[in-house]
Amino acid sequence: MSVYEIGILGDVTGAERQTLTNTIGALIAEFGLVVGNEVVFNGASLPGRDRHAACAITYFCGQQQEDQEAAQQAIASSVPVIPTVGPMGDFGRYIPKFMQAANGLRRRADDPDMKELAVALLECVGLLRRQRRVFVSYRRVESRSAAVQLHDLLSGRGFDVFLDTHDIRPGEPFQDVLWHRLCDSDVMVMLDTPTYFESKWTRQELGRARAKEIHVLRVVWPEHTPNKQTDFSETIYLDAKQLSGKDGPITDSMVDVIILAVEYLRSRSIASRYMSITGKFRAEVEKIGGTIEGVGAHRAISFRLPDNRKIWAYPVVGVPTAELLNDVADKAVRAEQHEIPILVYDGMGIRGQWIAHLKWLDDNIRTVRAIPVSDAGWTLAGWED
Repeated sequence: MSVYEIGILGDVTGAERQTLTNTIGALIAEFGLVVGNEVVFNGASLPGRDRHAACAITYFCGQQQEDQEAAQQAIASSVPVIPTVGPMGDFGRYIPKFMQAANGLRRRADDPDMKELAVALLECVGLLRRQRRVFVSYRRVESRSAAVQLHDLLSGRGFDVFLDTHDIRPGEPFQDVLWHRLCDSDVMVMLDTPTYFESKWTRQELGRARAKEIHVLRVVWPEHTPNKQTDFSETIYLDAKQLSGKDGPITDSMVDVIILAVEYLRSRSIASRYMSITGKFRAEVEKIGGTIEGVGAHRAISFRLPDNRKIWAYPVVGVPTAELLNDVADKAVRAEQHEIPILVYDGMGIRGQWIAHLKWLDDNIRTVRAIPVSDAGWTLAGWED
């Protein structure tokens, strides 16, 4: 079963397919992932893909215009499709009409390994180092050693792991930072020990992860009967032989199982949360009489306002930052998008201080705008250049 899925469609040669596959394989090796195992490439079999896994597609535009049906099905399912042409290719001539609204990518002559295209695909499935975020929820009195162990080993596999004892600086408001980091996570690893639900903080962590649509991996301690509230979670059961002490660490072989489970769950979390924010944004746009046209490179959503102006929205899963705003502005310039692009995010749980910072950026930097998805319809109804 694949963890992440990438499609290479269209007028692509065997040599081009192999080059792109090799480049992606080299980029994901730092995460301990292997093409053909965790990352599966689809072509003609794309309609039978795992629809719960994070997926991205690139379409090589050319005279043959093959695989159009598969590409249309992907677009209908809100899967990001990146049209691409060679250094001298003509998008207007070779791109199929139904794909012309998508954000495309022109391959460069000075990039024979197609690294830019590979990075764009990996960005869409959340496989860049800055996107891999995990939150460890645990009781210090029962599972501290295991929590520290998972923090260190997951960090070694390219994850940005939050652990309260490691990642909150002295003087910072503890709970505000903790909730902020939870909102910025893809997966919660819940160490389910006998007194986990006796703490209001761990109860709140679990409840707020669910409210934020963050997927939960439950690791159940030996001889412990889990609370029915967590039956919805993906679950791994430990036995006594898999713990070196009462609070851990966990044996190496079982840690490997947990890390792979985090990777699987993270892929599904990325897919479902992007689908959720895209669906909410679509509803907001249609509510004011606008239309969604497609999803392309960088998961950019092409849409039109009621006055027919074409805008690009870049959805963000997690906490938007000034770095992300700058990144969106740069991508919009490279894609020759003439309207101000917008970054769309879910503001639930983000620190008030951070929201104020985003508003300040909006008021003072006019090359990109950040909009909570819940306010998208209201804001776009009065949109001005």
